[in-house]
Amino acid sequence: MQYVKNSKISPDEWLHADTDGPLPAAGDLIVPLARWRAEKDQLLARKTRLGVRLASSESPEIIRDDLGRFDLIALEFPVFRDGRAYSYARLLREQYGFKGELRAVGNVLYDQFSFMHRCGFDAYEVQKDIDAQRFSRALSEFTVRYQPDPDGSPSAIELRHQPQRNAKIQRGRP
Repeated sequence: MQYVKNSKISPDEWLHADTDGPLPAAGDLIVPLARWRAEKDQLLARKTRLGVRLASSESPEIIRDDLGRFDLIALEFPVFRDGRAYSYARLLREQYGFKGELRAVGNVLYDQFSFMHRCGFDAYEVQKDIDAQRFSRALSEFTVRYQPDPDGSPSAIELRHQPQRNAKIQRGRP
């Protein structure tokens, strides 16, 4: 598995914990929601960064009051046709103001990369090495989008009308 962060193939510094079993003694840790709920105090006592992994059936609403405790939230794409993580990503970024790493995990496909990025994901666990290379170049492949972007980039229609709008303003019309 490859890890892509900010359009670069990078080493993954995070360890993944299972629902049960011993926790690693050190290192940044991603835990499933069930483990977070069961061992919250123990996890908070660690002196490392903490992340939580949400299955597609687990809404971020569940952890809304704890968001400030996480440096990373991993949202699972279990199968191609399950898109709940897109909605969860937008919710986390736009309504809850989550600023940490938002990671796509599971069935993360190259075809969906642009959509994932536009919903707020900035890191991806990619199953195939070839896809990781493609992911790292993907953001530069498409420079114009049709829908409004959460990062404030203008849409194709805004770009199309921008010269006309600027010309009207220069002639003294709004």
